[in-house]
Amino acid sequence: MRRPFADRITVGTLAVTTALALAGCGAGQTDPPAAGGVGAAPSCPSATPTPGSTPPLTRPTATADASRPPGTPSPVPSATDTERDGVRVTGVYSGAVDEHGVCRPNGLTAAFSVTSPDTQDMTYTIVLDAGGYTGVTRIVGPVRPGKTLRGTVAMRRSLGDSVGGPHVSVVSVRSVPTAEAPSESGPCPASGVRVWADRGDAAMGLRVTGLHLENCGRSPYPLEGRPELQILDAGHKPVEGIRLVPGDEVANLDGSPDVVRPVTLNPGERALSTIAWRNTVLTVGAPVNAPYLRVRARAGAAPVMVTPELDLGTTGRLGVRAWQKEQGEP
Repeated sequence: MRRPFADRITVGTLAVTTALALAGCGAGQTDPPAAGGVGAAPSCPSATPTPGSTPPLTRPTATADASRPPGTPSPVPSATDTERDGVRVTGVYSGAVDEHGVCRPNGLTAAFSVTSPDTQDMTYTIVLDAGGYTGVTRIVGPVRPGKTLRGTVAMRRSLGDSVGGPHVSVVSVRSVPTAEAPSESGPCPASGVRVWADRGDAAMGLRVTGLHLENCGRSPYPLEGRPELQILDAGHKPVEGIRLVPGDEVANLDGSPDVVRPVTLNPGERALSTIAWRNTVLTVGAPVNAPYLRVRARAGAAPVMVTPELDLGTTGRLGVRAWQKEQGEP
């Protein structure tokens, strides 16, 4: 089963979807300040472990949390030139301050900047990692064309993992036009519907990802058939030569027929489609890897771009099931 190794933390127009600690978030669309700067607040106690060590972790009680003073993480020596696709780690700090301003000395804080080369507002999904600490996925946006957005993120010590030193790396960067960003919560889009993809499942070369739609508007929303999909590569360019086929031609996981039926969603109701593919390599030629999928719930609907990370091998097809009301909906 595929799972990202950390929950998402959102800034900008998207909602917070995890309780992972934040150490503040810069929202200015400007160049980042010099790395290593700290504020006037008291510093967290320096508790950066020695590389290779596995110090014991403590789980503070609510009483201990309340008595621990607020503070600012202390800068530590670290390589800060890690850069990938416009995302740069600009500073690393010993300790972390959570969303309540409580100092967590067993944490690590990374400062980063995102610079957009695009010609429209973009929303970025960034994965950061450090040896011996929990990796973090952060959703940042909107970032305006040619501008830089700064932020910080806190990492917690990983149980049982040895510490490889305070070096934070940018594992991956994905970006979608902010106007097409998926939303599972927050204000209802102008279209009256939310569209998003779940985390997906994978086993024995078969991948399945759910496409979810919620009617958050005030009027019934009719659907009939399958969502309209466009496969895009890492540069957001269309991928040609992939056939979209009924979902049960790739996999029929629950045994139910993949039949097109009209569906009408009343306000608050949800519908589900699934995409399924295999990453088998059977023929000579480069396998297809396409991170992005532009989704239109129905003909003429506003597009939403999701990131299912399609590794299609050389199969040349993607299965798409028809819309149906989610289980539990009347």
